[in-house]
Amino acid sequence: MGISSSAPWLNYYGNTPANLDYPHITMYEMLSRTAQQYPDSPAYIFMGKETSYKVFMQRIENAAKGLYHMGIRKGDKVTICMANTPQALDCFYALNRIGAIPNMIHPLSAAQEIAFYLNFSKSKAILTLAQFYDKVAGILPELENPTKLLIARIADELPFPLNLAYPLTKGGKDDRAPAGKDYTLWYDMVKAGKTTELPAHEGKFDDCAAILYSGGTTGTTKGIMLSNLNFNALGLQTIAASGFGSVAGMKMLSIMPVFHGFGLGIGIHTALIGGAACILVPQFSVKVYADTLLKQKPNLIPGVPTLFEALLRADSLKGQDLSFLKGIFSGGDSLPVELKKKVDAFLKAHGCTEQIREGYGTTECVTASCLTPKDYARSGSIGVPFPDTFYKVVTPGTTEEVPPNTEGEICVSGPTVMLGYMDNPEETANTLRRHYDGRIWLHTGDLGHMDQDGFVYFRLRMKRMIVTNGYNVYPS
Repeated sequence: MGISSSAPWLNYYGNTPANLDYPHITMYEMLSRTAQQYPDSPAYIFMGKETSYKVFMQRIENAAKGLYHMGIRKGDKVTICMANTPQALDCFYALNRIGAIPNMIHPLSAAQEIAFYLNFSKSKAILTLAQFYDKVAGILPELENPTKLLIARIADELPFPLNLAYPLTKGGKDDRAPAGKDYTLWYDMVKAGKTTELPAHEGKFDDCAAILYSGGTTGTTKGIMLSNLNFNALGLQTIAASGFGSVAGMKMLSIMPVFHGFGLGIGIHTALIGGAACILVPQFSVKVYADTLLKQKPNLIPGVPTLFEALLRADSLKGQDLSFLKGIFSGGDSLPVELKKKVDAFLKAHGCTEQIREGYGTTECVTASCLTPKDYARSGSIGVPFPDTFYKVVTPGTTEEVPPNTEGEICVSGPTVMLGYMDNPEETANTLRRHYDGRIWLHTGDLGHMDQDGFVYFRLRMKRMIVTNGYNVYPS
């Protein structure tokens, strides 16, 4: 028997429970439960404008009516090609409300890449920002299936008088309604569905709830089918592993992109089902990052190493008190030991008693499945597995577990492991394998090792697609 069967990492859990209860409900139902607990708390904050959980749920219902009125039904795919804006969140959960499936893609994708994703997913509609209208409208005539175009505008979500001034700014010059007639404004779609009767919500916990993209383990683009359970389990595990017990009333800096598992699964869904507020940042820059930190004072920051490196370059943070930061989580790429030391020293010098906690995951598990314990870190380690999650290291290309401190392929088993790759049974079978212990294991294609105490060490990410938001690189 290998080290994975004895789960020695549990000895370092502290107050984190080894096992959790995972309700067999949808993402929408999970969010609804939270909204009933904290109706007046802010669900998200956008450009200084707060939206409460109660109002957010009504917005989701209205968006679902609009989408249903437009012809979207259970099982249909709708592509969300958006930055981190309120409409992106409304659409994501509204689709789940009616049993449709969000197909999440990068808004800065080239036109032909967008065409590929739309054809691949057989999307019935696509939601994007006004600034991307020309790019998306240009590929509509060549798509294999008719696809409706929905356009969202930043100004529609801004408080007065910023909503009037924004279109006149440099950043808002492309936010005006496009001149073409081959689209519907998101605002108008919602209004059109106002009197529509929605069917009862009948989604199941194991339904496909979203499609994200990755190079998988072979470097070719694949649509990763993730279930309601995958997302809900991730949120519950992340909150438990964080060591806080509860994140209700906290604020999460949701700066990681919504089309990425890290941004969507932790920056959005984990925060929302935990009763925290998402601070939505549609586009990253060091200035926006620093200004948001000082104005909104988030308690939690999930990010990639380059996001934390940017802290060191933010002149406006010099001498500022950052004691409001209670959880700083790094993932998506390896965190260099020297960078961790520099950022930890920076945080301490600015009144923050926390250090960066490194984690690891793949889009095939939504995102993180391993995290450094709250009060115990080992240099170079990405931490220990989440509750109900097992790690093992095998000889590459096999299911044979290797001894501690021996390099091999990292494998993961647990409730966040994907349903499979869309329309690709062969690659699914290669990646999801049943081992001698009876568990289904995800073969990540990534190299690393595990020590005798169950701490995991990541060395090399193999053959994975790289996505970028124009400022930072986010490995999938």
